[in-house]
Amino acid sequence: MKKEERYKKVIEYYLKQMLVAETELVYTDPYELAVAVILSAQCTDKRVNMITPPFFRKFPTAASLSKAKDKEVYELIKSCTYPNNKAKNLIGMAKSLTENYKGILPSDVGELQKLPGIGRKSANVLASVVYKKPVMAVDTHVFRVSERIGLTTRSKNPLQTEMTLMKYIPEHMISLAHHWLILHGRYVCIARKPKCRECGLTGCCRFYEKISKEQ
Repeated sequence: MKKEERYKKVIEYYLKQMLVAETELVYTDPYELAVAVILSAQCTDKRVNMITPPFFRKFPTAASLSKAKDKEVYELIKSCTYPNNKAKNLIGMAKSLTENYKGILPSDVGELQKLPGIGRKSANVLASVVYKKPVMAVDTHVFRVSERIGLTTRSKNPLQTEMTLMKYIPEHMISLAHHWLILHGRYVCIARKPKCRECGLTGCCRFYEKISKEQ
């Protein structure tokens, strides 16, 4: 199957089965999403959503968080992965946001990456979710699912995956496609044992085609 045809079938499937797809992180404004995204690095959205309610009661704005002490933040986020580093990054992000951007989360991916704790993937998430920009955030789910289905071929790193997906997915669908692939990877095409019997993409999936021949 040619790559263009595979993309067409995958997009058609998702448009029918998952027309509405969005982040599972709970937030009410761009600042809250930035906090949640930093916390979510190598941590589940479920865990992050347990941490953030008391966190936002204590630090409802970037200005309030910018004045926090590392220990205060650590105590609120210690149940997530790498709490020491994340505490420093959260305070640094809040300080930068307050001092350099008047408390307003920038929309430019390059500017977002200047914030402590915000790498390329996180910047793409924020630009996509908050500002609906046509950028593709590639996390472990997106990387794995894209390769398994055959949307990418032997990508060496997330950037290669990002560039390939951006090339073949229509611009107006890129933000939505990011969530399609994440949710598919989280609940169907899971890492250790993909649920192929529950998947509607078996007719165009390179991984399923391979295992079917081996059986």
